Amino acid sequence: MNARSRTSAEEPLLAVSDLDIHIRGDHETFAVVSDMALSVSAGETLCIVGESGCGKSMTALSLLRLLPEAAHVASGSITINGEDFLSMDQRRVEDFRGEQIAMIFQEPLTALNPVLSIGEQIAESVRQHRKVGHRAARARAVETLQLVQMPDPERRARQYPHQLSGGMRQRAMIALALACDPQIIVADEPTTALDVTIQAQILGLISDLQKRTGTALVLITHDLAVVAEVADRVVVMYGGRRVEEASVYDLFDNPVHPYTLGLMGAIPRSAAGRAGEKLVDITGTVPPLWDLPAGCAFAPRCPRAVDRCHTQRPAFEEKQPGHFAACWEPDDD
Repeated sequence: MNARSRTSAEEPLLAVSDLDIHIRGDHETFAVVSDMALSVSAGETLCIVGESGCGKSMTALSLLRLLPEAAHVASGSITINGEDFLSMDQRRVEDFRGEQIAMIFQEPLTALNPVLSIGEQIAESVRQHRKVGHRAARARAVETLQLVQMPDPERRARQYPHQLSGGMRQRAMIALALACDPQIIVADEPTTALDVTIQAQILGLISDLQKRTGTALVLITHDLAVVAEVADRVVVMYGGRRVEEASVYDLFDNPVHPYTLGLMGAIPRSAAGRAGEKLVDITGTVPPLWDLPAGCAFAPRCPRAVDRCHTQRPAFEEKQPGHFAACWEPDDD
């Protein structure tokens, strides 16, 4: 069954509830993610979208308990296949990474080990999780490189990260993530550093593999064109919080939050669009997470803000069936 026809009644593979992430600054601790909640089922693609600094990458890292040393989960829950991921000891967490959940990082050249060949890195993960010998692990490494359509996989398995092009390194990262058949993949801006042609190839590859394996995908991106291409559902973040969530169709057809509307207005139209149509910009700047304004964090930049937007934070609630937003405006209407 295609992921886009799945029902919300299915048990999610990954469920996050009331997640707060705090980070230690120079003089105080402040929240970088607040009240985050999300879920994703088998074969489904959930995109988390927002500008740099909105908390989406911190959310992604928390899903694998890979937060930087200065950050920690202050409250909330993360369950994977019904198991409480946050309460697991480190040994169990390491078993889960690779077997149940894996990550594709934004920059493979820094994520891959520069002193180990690509094949050795994949084989090491296979040996750790599948408890097989060196020869079987090496064969699985080559098999996985074939799966991600790496040219000449036998030779590439013997090469080191610096010897591969950007697109090939990203394929190697995907192969490493897929080596132990995880049920959930978290991809943090996996195509940002690639040119447009290679971006399309990598996204197509991830989508094809997902259809074949039924893997759930959480994709972190700032690119709404990517969202429109691959998402089933979308969470829009701003100032460390969700401001809107809906199916990809509802979000593009009927965005509710003014921030989402601003993002939509900034998308370049195709040649078939209206001649001379101007792009819409969002005035102002993103507030730092350690100094968010009272009320709605987007209010200082919002052309529709009213008095209470500046003093009261709107609840994240269902505005239409299956379509959620944190905005006062629909209530005013």
